[in-house]
This record gives sequence, structure tokens and C-alpha cells, in this order.
Amino acid sequence: MPERKPAGFFRGEKEQPTLITEAAVSLEQQHHNRVRRYTIIMAFRIPCLVLSAVAYSIWGNWVISLLIIGVSIPLPWIAVLGANDRPPRSKDEPSRWDGRRNQKALDSRPHNAIDG
Repeated sequence: MPERKPAGFFRGEKEQPTLITEAAVSLEQQHHNRVRRYTIIMAFRIPCLVLSAVAYSIWGNWVISLLIIGVSIPLPWIAVLGANDRPPRSKDEPSRWDGRRNQKALDSRPHNAIDG
């Protein structure tokens, strides 16, 4: 008779421990994820430039080549923004907004005082 695994402790065939904490992902893991995201986005830049040269040699149309190069121009900017972004908030993370903007500011102009 096959050994039965307890429900909730294993996912599929891979044995992985159940997450029982609300701790954030480690800084090393966040850095690794950001570097991987940056590398993937920047890896599309060189093929775009090569593809534009191939497109020009095949069709002889410089407009198509410029469009392909135009797509590759914002890729470094997008890659840097994505790499510097914080991890997305989970649905369980509480909102830190406390409504201070709805409060009226105290009037700071001078007032006439009535002595009586």
C-alpha cells in the first residue's frame, strides 16, 4: 500500500515545506529576481538590432528596420525601472494610508484678538 502524504504539506510531486510565516522575501532573493528581470528585458535588445538588419537585407525597406530599432530604444529604460522596482504588494499586506489628507489644516494667518 503506498504511503499517504498529509494534505497541505506537499505540492504535487515536489516536497516543499508549507509557508507558515508572513516574512518578506529575503533581500538576496529580491536582488536575484531583479537581476533576472533586467537580464531578460535587456536580452531582447541585441536580437532586435540584428532583426532590423536582417529585415533590411530581406525587404530593403528602411521603415521596417527603423520600427524594429524604435521598439528596442526604450528597453534599457524599462529594464532599469523594472529592476529598481520593489516587489509587488500582496493582497494580505495592509494599506498604510490613514486618511491624513482628509483632515483640514490649521489656519496659520494672524487673527485679531478681542480683549475684554
